[in-house]
Amino acid sequence: MGGRVLSVASECVPLVKTGGLADVVGALPAALAVTGWDMRVLLPCYRALKAQTAGWPVVWEEGDLWGGPGRVLAGTVAGVPVLLLDAPHLFDRDGGPYSSLQGEHPDNAIRFAALSWIAAQIAREGLADWKPDVLHAHDWQAGLAPAYLAYHGNGGCKSVLTIHNIAFQGWAPGHMLGILRLPGHAFHTDALEYYGGISSLKGGLVTADWITTVSPSYAAELMRPEFGMGLQGVLAARGPVVSGILNGVDTSVWNPGAEEPPFGPKSLAGKVSARASLCQEFGLDVPGPLAIVVSRLTDQKGIDLLPAVVPDFVLGGGGLIVLGSGDPGMEAAMRNLAARFPGRVAVRIGYDESLSHRLFAGADAVLVPSRFEPCGLTQMYGLRYGTLPVVSLVDGLADTVIGANPATLAAGAATGITFHPVDTLAFGQALTQLLVLYRQPKLWAKLRSNAMAHPVGWETSAAAYAALYERLTG
Repeated sequence: MGGRVLSVASECVPLVKTGGLADVVGALPAALAVTGWDMRVLLPCYRALKAQTAGWPVVWEEGDLWGGPGRVLAGTVAGVPVLLLDAPHLFDRDGGPYSSLQGEHPDNAIRFAALSWIAAQIAREGLADWKPDVLHAHDWQAGLAPAYLAYHGNGGCKSVLTIHNIAFQGWAPGHMLGILRLPGHAFHTDALEYYGGISSLKGGLVTADWITTVSPSYAAELMRPEFGMGLQGVLAARGPVVSGILNGVDTSVWNPGAEEPPFGPKSLAGKVSARASLCQEFGLDVPGPLAIVVSRLTDQKGIDLLPAVVPDFVLGGGGLIVLGSGDPGMEAAMRNLAARFPGRVAVRIGYDESLSHRLFAGADAVLVPSRFEPCGLTQMYGLRYGTLPVVSLVDGLADTVIGANPATLAAGAATGITFHPVDTLAFGQALTQLLVLYRQPKLWAKLRSNAMAHPVGWETSAAAYAALYERLTG
């Protein structure tokens, strides 16, 4: 069937990225094109993107966008059809999408309400040559787009809201209801009111025609108090229109055959060479499995568990490279590990896309001990590169990694190592299992082969989104 979709988000690869949201938003248009759905992505025109718009036509203009004019420019970047909301008074600033060096932008509620408002306008009225059948909003930054359609008219356009991480909810004080162009009659607990204020994410959850999360397990867990972050009741009430669609990864970008040296399931010499180069680059001498952590350094990611489990892992012959940034205390703890175990543990604070590729190419295992992980892409990169995931049994990690146990090993189906609960005892046992499996070359080779054969691309997920759009549009 096919149709048109306006995807609305705060970030998108290759234009702007702070996390996995950008990867998903950037990959969906090409993945959906195969199914007959034409998706365009609406983003804010941040200062860093301004140079991209030279020569782009103006396809929408707005005179009063919360203190200044706005206009929408259309173009294509690396094959992604993009609409950029150029509103300098809101987005032409130093810093990242959400904050500057001084902290979070104090008017974020208005900045992303403006993005949502323009999205709803385009969805309702259409551009000169293009009108969407579905508006697809991502996370709290686009949460008010379905609400604006619901309260100001939808023009026949259906809406979908995807929760990538429910921990971020887009809160604003209740007195801003009118300022945000939301109706007073909707300020109650069954609609927009949220603990005396307004949550743009809740606004989307109560008004969208359909709600998706980025994995089936995450969809189920969000209806429980320990995972729903205060919104579990809202999601449970909307249960019939909530579903989980697993993310994929861009297999053209994350492709071991395109690394240097290249390798694949049938020829792993390049991976062996990449491991040797990695050890040389970081000054490591690791007789056992070389593990990596590529992550934000936060409690959510379980990074605080590492200092307790790494010493025994190193004693057993393992090594570790950490790439990431985040909580200053955890950054210091990672540096301390490297100082305690020179030649076995190395740390690089920050993020480097090229280094990330080299890490996945050369490592034997990737550690993902998250306390919750809506979907997770890191473990999928690990599968793709034969870098066995060692993951906590939560959310999207549980949906993507088949843990090595007697049953899965006997069936020849295991693709990694899983552990539960998320504590130092279970994580330490998982690392011990990693050491044991690594010392069995034939079994290790089978696990790695299984991992690299596991489908992690967008084909299945894109088909699921296409089916959802078709169901909504009849």
